[in-house]
Amino acid sequence: MHTPNDLSQSRIVVKQDSTLIAVIEMSLSSWLVAGVVPGVERQPLKKLAVDESALLKLLNRWREEAEKAGRKIERIAVAFEAGRDGFWLARWLRARGIEAHVIHASSVAVSREHRRAKTDRLDTELLKRTFLGWLRSERDHCKLVAIPTIEDEDAKRPNRERESCSDRPGSCDFSTRSCRRHRRCNRGISMTQSLAQ
Repeated sequence: MHTPNDLSQSRIVVKQDSTLIAVIEMSLSSWLVAGVVPGVERQPLKKLAVDESALLKLLNRWREEAEKAGRKIERIAVAFEAGRDGFWLARWLRARGIEAHVIHASSVAVSREHRRAKTDRLDTELLKRTFLGWLRSERDHCKLVAIPTIEDEDAKRPNRERESCSDRPGSCDFSTRSCRRHRRCNRGISMTQSLAQ
């Protein structure tokens, strides 16, 4: 039984013939986007610069490919792991009519038996399998993070930054450990607001 705020499984049944599915592995310099495109045998993988408009163009191109293959796309579902980029991309995609989800990073199952290769390509495959399981409503396949409004995120931010960035206000001399932490905090704030390049 679903509870209203249950993000452990999808409440909408996935129709794989009419749903375009994409996952994004995000890094500071690029995004690796993997997709499942109905009617297209290959499973596309595309590396993009960190650019939301390029992502939107890619999703529209994949939609056109599916339609050329005779499939009408009724739903586009995109997911990525929660991280330093915050929730701005999910809000941006939702504002353009694309279903966006943020996967809680600790809920993605990783084999602990032996060392595994760590590449963006492998990570996108793992994210894709995880997200597909969630879309199929497989119980406890992964957990999603509720996407806060800008106001809710901003309300939390000042306290978080004050707690983590302030040792002795005004004591930063650009060589101390606390100053480096301040710069990292400022970079993190810029990333969550999509201001950093």
